[in-house]
Amino acid sequence: MAGDTKNVFISHVHEDDDGLGELKDLLASKGMSIRDASIHSGKENNAKSPDYIRSQILAPQIDWAGTFIVYVTPTTKGSEWVDWEIEYAAKQGKRIVGVWGHGDNNCQVPDALTKYADAVVGWNANRIIDAIKGKNNTWENPDGSQSAPRPITRYSC
Repeated sequence: MAGDTKNVFISHVHEDDDGLGELKDLLASKGMSIRDASIHSGKENNAKSPDYIRSQILAPQIDWAGTFIVYVTPTTKGSEWVDWEIEYAAKQGKRIVGVWGHGDNNCQVPDALTKYADAVVGWNANRIIDAIKGKNNTWENPDGSQSAPRPITRYSC
């Protein structure tokens, strides 16, 4: 796994910026380097128009990424921006991986993540790496245990 580099977009709320560094450090400890296209502290912009931000800033960054990660904390649930980013990534056919923030237990995942996630994993480098690579498609609780089965929307043909 040494020398493994992945282009990702990490969807999060700005209050959780510090957790992005922790996530990158966790993955680096197992040999995976992350090139993150998300907008975070130190990479701000002065745009004010939501339409401009979506079409000219976020969409190209998500398009560039190979995998779309959602950093799940109590503040991501209810974020219109996080839900929009997830829905956009799903429309682009991106692999969508939820990662429970370190120590963030008993919080709810964003609605769009419930609908579109390929995997949601706990704070474990090997499990996260496997999810990014498509080797892990499970839904886990924040402690890494298997989550209860979730309802699947069925459509008639």
